[in-house]
Amino acid sequence: MSSYRAPRRAPHGEWAYLTRAERDAAYNNSDHVPNSPAIQAARLAASTAFRDAHPGKLDIPYGPSERAKWDLFPAAEPTSPCMVFIHGGYWQRGSREGVSALAEGVRAHGWSVAFPGYDLTPDVTLTTLVGQIHQALDWLAEHGPDHGIAGPIVVVGHSAGGHLTAMALSHPKVVAGLAISGVFELGPLRDIYLNEKLRLTDEEVATLSPLRLPAVQKPLGIAYGTHELPALMEDSRKLHSQRANEDAPGPLIPVVKADHFTILDELQKPDGQLTLQILDLLR
Repeated sequence: MSSYRAPRRAPHGEWAYLTRAERDAAYNNSDHVPNSPAIQAARLAASTAFRDAHPGKLDIPYGPSERAKWDLFPAAEPTSPCMVFIHGGYWQRGSREGVSALAEGVRAHGWSVAFPGYDLTPDVTLTTLVGQIHQALDWLAEHGPDHGIAGPIVVVGHSAGGHLTAMALSHPKVVAGLAISGVFELGPLRDIYLNEKLRLTDEEVATLSPLRLPAVQKPLGIAYGTHELPALMEDSRKLHSQRANEDAPGPLIPVVKADHFTILDELQKPDGQLTLQILDLLR
């Protein structure tokens, strides 16, 4: 664990003067939340139990790679809304299997839930990965009804999945989104440990940073925990401000006292703050 503590304010204004250790710490969520392994282990255990209880439509391929698969949890009514949840892991780790329990919140309100897997860097580029999420959504739009999912699609994602949610909002079958604890400006990542696997190009920073792109005119909620790293909080606030300036709809959602990992508790609970925000996106 790094001995450097992340600053209380966003570091981007003084980025040029920071050491490599300080830059790394500005985006290191695991070091910032010392009990994150226990939080993630508990979520994995809950997700394993959820999958055991709902084994019907797991590991359905949407593409040729091993990770390009869906886990589908259809509601009783095929035309019910569907939450598509994109897992995090800084585009280089994580899995759909590890977050299945997050379906519990909206399923209690009669929604379907779908979890896409995706390939990871450095095995693929971030450009390929973003395209893969669109490929997954193409498959769901075409084949979802065969599996009991034919309702409007709301894309939700956490961390790297928050970034991928913002990038997926333009898909024609997506009606709204909720980006949780995302990174929306990729430029600083080229200066830190994450780029050892991301290997970002100039073109990717320019074309895959939501803060550098025109706003998609669909509802997008943007959520962050008030105990998150300042760099991530700043990205969320900036993206919401930029979208508001372009008259794009969607709330900014600070989750009080939540960190990068506990914020997902508000998605897993049927009465959680993020669960209720997702329901509001379609009202």
